[in-house]
Amino acid sequence: MTAPAAAGLILAAGASTRFGTDKLAAVVRGRTMLQHVVDAAADAGLRPVVVVIARQRTELDLRGARPVLNPEPARGLSSSLAVGLAALEQEHGVERVLVLLGDQPLVAQTAIGRLLAAARDPSRPITVPRYQDGLAGNPVLIDRAAWPLATALGGDRGMSQLFETRDDLVRYVEVAGVNPDVDTPADLARLR
Repeated sequence: MTAPAAAGLILAAGASTRFGTDKLAAVVRGRTMLQHVVDAAADAGLRPVVVVIARQRTELDLRGARPVLNPEPARGLSSSLAVGLAALEQEHGVERVLVLLGDQPLVAQTAIGRLLAAARDPSRPITVPRYQDGLAGNPVLIDRAAWPLATALGGDRGMSQLFETRDDLVRYVEVAGVNPDVDTPADLARLR
């Protein structure tokens, strides 16, 4: 049985303030950080894919993804989530979206596959990976029923706010490995 299809939403409009320069353009294993995430979405068969950005990114091979500008990226990660979901609202037939972060270049296909393969549960429309370190993280699979909750979030945090406030809507899927994000030059050095 094939997993239900999902759209992809890549959040990549952050200011990289802790990093000091444009971290998404930093090279990890021969490609920019953001290119790794775009490639992961394309390789997983996510369709359509929206990449929320703060400025044009000419260095990026979008691989069919549609760039969408966040007009107010200073409002934080939650604003990019709302902008991306609004763009996907217009797409016919999209009932689920996998939200990926542009600063997680090592997101594994196995993690994406486990999330997409999880049976749908209307009572728990948010599916979250729990990695081997015991921490819940990204990417997050959101069924359309939870999109209004996601678009109502505020600040510089995304779906993790709902893990804490609406745990009754969250289903956890055990996933091997870890999925580190890159916030500082030290984080990037560890990945290299």
